Amino acid sequence: MSNDELLKKYDAWLNDNGPSAIVIREYLMPVEGKDGVIFPATFAASQDGAFKGGYNIDSFPDGKNVCLIDSVGSQANRIEPIFMKGEYAELIPQLTVLAGDKRVNLLEAGHRAGDAIFRCSGLKDELRNAFLEVQNGNDCLMAELAPTSIVFGAWDSRDTQAKLPRLVSSTIRAFNVRQLTRSATYIPPVDHIAAGNIPDYEGDKKKKDAYSARGWLHALSTGTHGGVIADGGIRRDAVLHLAALRLRKAGSDEKKTLALRRYILGLALIALTATTETYLRQGCNIVLDAQQPRECKLVFSDGRRDDLTLENEDVLSYAKMVAKEFGINPGREVQFIKELAKKDIDEVAGEGKSKGKRSRA
Repeated sequence: MSNDELLKKYDAWLNDNGPSAIVIREYLMPVEGKDGVIFPATFAASQDGAFKGGYNIDSFPDGKNVCLIDSVGSQANRIEPIFMKGEYAELIPQLTVLAGDKRVNLLEAGHRAGDAIFRCSGLKDELRNAFLEVQNGNDCLMAELAPTSIVFGAWDSRDTQAKLPRLVSSTIRAFNVRQLTRSATYIPPVDHIAAGNIPDYEGDKKKKDAYSARGWLHALSTGTHGGVIADGGIRRDAVLHLAALRLRKAGSDEKKTLALRRYILGLALIALTATTETYLRQGCNIVLDAQQPRECKLVFSDGRRDDLTLENEDVLSYAKMVAKEFGINPGREVQFIKELAKKDIDEVAGEGKSKGKRSRA
């Protein structure tokens, strides 16, 4: 395939009448086997008390349920850092902030281009201008600075309120799970009170609990979360929203808009096809189910679903070509600016006082 052919390979997807999305389904299983126990993510209780905290399991009247294993936000945070490694790192400008003795790459910042550590750095004005340009219908500046903020989405909620919808989303769920509990007992190697190593708690329950918490006495943990068994299997659903990608523009410049869309598509295809982490957390190591092949579909607005083959190696060749066409700015390291952080915090405190005065009035 010639360079020109490679450059135009997916242009049909970028036309206004192109497909709506690429959908990938991967069937997973615990490393121990299909009946193995996995530990889903746990969440804090909701403020209104409707959710008591723990595993996010939705149950239905027919007795079936769905358990969230890894959320869309968590998946994005696992996938995005691949652009710090190897050949992928050459596809984007590597921006870092030096805060004290710690370096933070933009790809590691949870709120991406809108994260506080970058909002209070030497990139403040450039990123703010990029968000303002997004609001004006021009994504080019954001693509030049922080292209993965377009791929995985960003919201400048603390300043301009500009929003970049997530183009690539991925979620892992388990179906028809049986929830388990576990219990444990800690026994100290020495009876520290009898040995005179620590004073007796003398019937003081508060002191006794403190001793247990610090490992001086027996400690019990009973009926806590013990993982789940997924009788209905585990599945990763990943989507590249091509319809949303076609909204990305470089102002009124059609040629630059095509280069922009190609570039973001290349990054999004890398994110969609790259090998994802299997070890999600303690007790949750899940791999592909070799007996159920991955499904990849090109989905159209009329409901048509065509089989699609996407290999990461081929996608990488395309991504390199379109990145070269778009032009990649060199990476930069900037300083975290404490004065900006102080000003930012003072503004928040001032807003709180103003709201309080208004409410009392």
